Amino acid sequence: MKIAVAGATGRVGRHVVEVLEGQGPEVVPISRAQGVDLVTGQGLAQALAGVDTVVDAASSPSPDRESATAFFTAATRNLQEAGRKAGVKWMVVVSIIGIDRFTGGYPAAKLAHEQAMLAGPIPVRILRAAQFHEFVGQLVDWGRKGDVSDVQPMRTQLVAARTVAEALAALATRPGATGPTIMEIAGPHEEELVDAARRLVARRGEALRVQGVRNADDPDTALYESGALLPGPNATLAGPSFPGLAGQRP
Repeated sequence: MKIAVAGATGRVGRHVVEVLEGQGPEVVPISRAQGVDLVTGQGLAQALAGVDTVVDAASSPSPDRESATAFFTAATRNLQEAGRKAGVKWMVVVSIIGIDRFTGGYPAAKLAHEQAMLAGPIPVRILRAAQFHEFVGQLVDWGRKGDVSDVQPMRTQLVAARTVAEALAALATRPGATGPTIMEIAGPHEEELVDAARRLVARRGEALRVQGVRNADDPDTALYESGALLPGPNATLAGPSFPGLAGQRP
């Protein structure tokens, strides 16, 4: 079996590559570092030659809705078209829990990504994940202003990127398996993002004060606090809880 992983050097993709390589399938990493550009399609036909399944773990370099949507729709169009020509039978896509409730930003771009994938000629399974453990440190750094970091209040069920990668690999190695088109995966416990960020900063030993600050310009702010990003009753709950990794730098 030959499986291609788009976004192979990213936060989830690199784990997917490692998991699959340990299981035996031939793995084709796809990234610009390997000379493949998803947006232009350069090198994609060669990379997908003989591939049975594609795992799409690529992410937009920009969180802006317009830029991210342009990235995802172009990448999807190229993956689906080149995959069809190469005889790819199956695609597995990582996405985000709750994005169908959002109207703006990166979640709206990911929803456009899902819709474009589902409209393509190759069958797709979508795994919506909760926010990654590694996401917490990124948000702390983004919100850093001197000795204070502003973090958006959010109810979430943090999951390890490695856990999500293992689930993606399991789907990729079972092409044509029955089941829902869209699934969810999350960590074992609900978290308040601001509390998780404070624990992370404490374990790092940083003299940094984390405070919850709402973004008044974001029309979806209330959704973050209402639990829109929490998994549904049929979600898979797996992996370590966030405190077990809070001392590691993302």
